Amino acid sequence: MIHMNDTVKEILEWTYCIIIAIVLALIIRYFVGTPTIVQQKSMYPTLKQSERLILNRLARTFHEMPERGDIITFEAPNKSAVTGVTAIYDKEPENWFQKFTYYVLEINKMSYIKRVIALPGEHVQLSEGKVFINGEELQEEYLQPEVKTEVKNTNLIDFVVPEGYVFAMGDNRDYSSDCREFGCIPLEKIESKVWIRFWPLNLFGKID
Repeated sequence: MIHMNDTVKEILEWTYCIIIAIVLALIIRYFVGTPTIVQQKSMYPTLKQSERLILNRLARTFHEMPERGDIITFEAPNKSAVTGVTAIYDKEPENWFQKFTYYVLEINKMSYIKRVIALPGEHVQLSEGKVFINGEELQEEYLQPEVKTEVKNTNLIDFVVPEGYVFAMGDNRDYSSDCREFGCIPLEKIESKVWIRFWPLNLFGKID
C-alpha cells in the first residue's frame, strides 16, 4: 500500500509539472514571443521562404502602436468582404473554447507578415508605382529596383489611415496580398513584430 501511494504521488507530481510547463509555454507564446517559419514570398528579399524567425509579442501585450518600417504579423482578414479602407473581420470565434483554440493555440488561424507603411492619420497616395505619405514620396530602400507599387483596390488609391489602424504591404509587391487589397489593419489584430532571424545561421540577427 505504501509503495502504491508513493507511485501515485510521483505520477501526480509529474502531472502537475507537465501542466505547469504547458501553461507557462502558452503564456510565453501568447504574451512574450514565439518562433515561426516564413511560408510565402511576399516579403522577398527581406525574408525568404523557409527562414526561421522569432516574433516579439510584447507590443501586442502592451498595446503599442508599431512604427513605420516595422515588419509585423497580423490576423488575416476576410478578403471577400472589402467595403472601404479598413479590413473586415467577420468570422470571430463564438465561445471561450473556440477563442482559446483560435487565439491561443492558433489552430486554423491564418496570419500575414508585412511591413508597416503608414500610421493613423497619415494621407496615403499610390501613384505611378510609388507610395506617397502626406504628399512626400516614401523612400523604400528595402525594395528591389524594379518593384512598383500597383493598385489592387480603387478604395485604396488616395485615402487617410483611420485612427487605431495601420497600412501595411509586402516588400515583394507583385506577389503580396496586403492592405492594398483588403484595407487597413486595426491595432488589436496585430499579433507581433518580427524580431530575430535564427535560421539560416549565417543570417542570424535582428530584422530591419
